[in-house]
Amino acid sequence: MSKRILIFIYGVASYAVFFATFLYSIGFIGNFIVPKRIDGLPELPVWQALSIDLALLALFAVQHSVMARPAFKRWWTRFIPASAERSTYVLASSLALIVLFALWQPLGGTLWNVTDDIAQIVLYSLYAFGWLLILASSYLINHFDLFGLRQVWLQLIDRPYTELKFVMPSLYRVVRHPLYVGWLFVFWATPTMTATHLFFAVGTTLYILIAVRFEERDLVAAHPEYAAYRRAVPMLVPRLSAPRAVQTSLQ
Repeated sequence: MSKRILIFIYGVASYAVFFATFLYSIGFIGNFIVPKRIDGLPELPVWQALSIDLALLALFAVQHSVMARPAFKRWWTRFIPASAERSTYVLASSLALIVLFALWQPLGGTLWNVTDDIAQIVLYSLYAFGWLLILASSYLINHFDLFGLRQVWLQLIDRPYTELKFVMPSLYRVVRHPLYVGWLFVFWATPTMTATHLFFAVGTTLYILIAVRFEERDLVAAHPEYAAYRRAVPMLVPRLSAPRAVQTSLQ
């Protein structure tokens, strides 16, 4: 029982670190409230700052993608409890972001600066919409499973973990990855686009476009019905509707 309690505490603590990191991300990318932000006065030569920022983005990308692969999970759970695997992934991702926040280097330079009040409101609204879309998407597919809380809770009450069934709720009938669409709004909706922000937005967007291919390959292997879903529903850019037959079969 004591082991189950410790794993549960570990899962809750990992989620708390994630949630604090998530909140800090809002200020970091949006350039408000938090002490260290994406933009600021350059402190290093451009080539040094670029090298550091690229290494930080690469660190997060490698950690985030490698630890998500089924082969790594099978190897990793030889050393840690399976119920703590997702929490460990969440914690490692949060720590990688914390390192990025702490060491990020501004580049200087402004590509555009929107000063019109209405246009600023629109852009900040799109930025807020992106964060809300991220949260909404995570709850539609089970927020607590996605961030490891369901796993540690089930082991605490001594119930076996069951994989989530493949479903296609609301937003997932419009695009296959509404969570990633939310991130794209977050990265690009800004009234002031500096060279630093552009580098960050381009780097993270490229990562999403690459990582989604690996994720979908794993989804097809885990859920055979995902192949039909992928043919019927666009990845990131919505169209008017998905084919009715596919919607019905996945309800």
